[in-house]
Amino acid sequence: MIDMTEVRTAHTAQLDEGELKALRSLLDAAFDGGFTDTDWDHTLGGVHAVVWEAGEPVAHGAVVQRRLLHGGRALRTGYLEGVAVRPDRRGRGHGASVMAALEAVVRGAYVLGALSAAGGSGAFYEARGWQRWQGRTCVLTPSGMERTPEDDESVHVLALPTSVDPKGVLVCEWRDGDVW
Repeated sequence: MIDMTEVRTAHTAQLDEGELKALRSLLDAAFDGGFTDTDWDHTLGGVHAVVWEAGEPVAHGAVVQRRLLHGGRALRTGYLEGVAVRPDRRGRGHGASVMAALEAVVRGAYVLGALSAAGGSGAFYEARGWQRWQGRTCVLTPSGMERTPEDDESVHVLALPTSVDPKGVLVCEWRDGDVW
């Protein structure tokens, strides 16, 4: 039997109910039950990159649009969500395939890429040219700006033509669940 693997990109609106259900199951397995309904909601509404193997998703990531504030500017940012590889398919380059597709979307449509690296995955992103944010992170809440020191070490950016100071302050907009 030939192992058929393909990488496909599609907007959430182009994925059918069965595909979305399969992607959610993949993320639940990859995050060992730590992927919440709010996390899933953050993943929807953008462009998904999915590695399909024999008709089943084995790796996923999505780019959603967010506005990040930095240096007095609101930056149209391609924010990566739900980047994961099925546990039994790790180490085969599927994560790199997903990232290459997502980075192409970011480079083609945004002035900045950003993500929050979960569970020690920062080295993977840094090897791909993402920079760990060295400055302070904050969130713009309904009651004003608040520090997010717990996120200072996990936020990474892919600087494009926009120059950013990775030692400055980076602010995201408020949302339910994890703000970064």
